[in-house]
Amino acid sequence: MKRKRILALIAAMAFAMLALAGCGGNPNASSSASGSGAKVLKVGSSIDFAPFEFQDEGQKDYQGFDMDLIRAIGKEMGYEVEIQNLGFDGLIPALQAKNVDVVISGMTINDDRKANVLFSEPYYQSGLTMVVREDEEGIKTFNDLKGKKVAVQIGTTSAEAVKKLGGVEVKELNTPADCFMELKGKGVDAVVNDRPVNDYFIHKSGTTGVKQLEERLTSEDYGIAIAKDNAELQKKIDEALKKVKESGEYDKIFAKWFGEKK
Repeated sequence: MKRKRILALIAAMAFAMLALAGCGGNPNASSSASGSGAKVLKVGSSIDFAPFEFQDEGQKDYQGFDMDLIRAIGKEMGYEVEIQNLGFDGLIPALQAKNVDVVISGMTINDDRKANVLFSEPYYQSGLTMVVREDEEGIKTFNDLKGKKVAVQIGTTSAEAVKKLGGVEVKELNTPADCFMELKGKGVDAVVNDRPVNDYFIHKSGTTGVKQLEERLTSEDYGIAIAKDNAELQKKIDEALKKVKESGEYDKIFAKWFGEKK
């Protein structure tokens, strides 16, 4: 599902939040340093994509999964992290103009972008996932949906994808919250949404009695973008990301925003 579509889903859930956070440095520019003399990693992000990056009312710092992750990566590298809030369409141009060192913003790795920037190893796998009632044993994969009723948010790629499965009765509702209510009320057998929508809604709303299945109907990876001519920084980012995962810090950050991995 496209990034803007996911944003619309999350906003519709009443978890609409805004924008970004700070700390700084360019690993390949000696002039890039904070007032304390520390090295700074300049990060670009579009702070409008909860739960990955947003700015909650009354909060000074940018929050979200991406924000916590890039700070952990910067710390592992020995850099302060300085985050700039930019429009999503301006992120890659800012990277190419050397205004920022890296971009992290729920950005899908695809061939078009890879022609213009380098990417880190994937740090999050998105895609369409399915939620069923906790006691549901007859639905384990998307193939099991034939002859079943499935709730989706109206006008989304989730709706389009489920209709293409064939033999499924699709119920289009206004919001993800409506879909979950219909599932718990046994009006449908399953709900299909983007993974972060399902993860975040279940975790933050405290919804119980449901479970998310592992299979993805579609799949896309999010990565950290780096300038095309900066393979050295790409290597440093990948090394730090690996260490953050090995230390267990990644799992802590994931659990904070999406709940424990299952």
